[in-house]
Amino acid sequence: MRYDVADAQAGGQRRPFAKAVRAGDFVYVSGQVPTVDGEVITGNIVAQTEQVIANIKAVLALADCTLEHVVKVNVWLDDARDFSSFNAVFQKHFIDHPPARSTVQSPMMVDIKVEMDVTAYKPLI
Repeated sequence: MRYDVADAQAGGQRRPFAKAVRAGDFVYVSGQVPTVDGEVITGNIVAQTEQVIANIKAVLALADCTLEHVVKVNVWLDDARDFSSFNAVFQKHFIDHPPARSTVQSPMMVDIKVEMDVTAYKPLI
């Protein structure tokens, strides 16, 4: 069984992708960037990472999941020198059972320092 996870934040706009998709017991969250109301927040890697994680939490909640359900994270950093600062924030949110993770350096869209997508596992029971 597959279904798209959606909310009213899209403002009726048609997107070429789903914010998240549940496929059986897994929830796949599309890449999240540090935006609030469609605008990129200004700030360093710490502020941007906090916002990305807040956005991920909001999308996961739409699928009745939390960060505790996350089993895999993919991370893109604009600047590899931000790796340590990013990790410090990441560790605050994934404390007891950190997920599997891949992190790469890649040029990002203007003013974006970090993007993350996640896969969560929560049985439908």
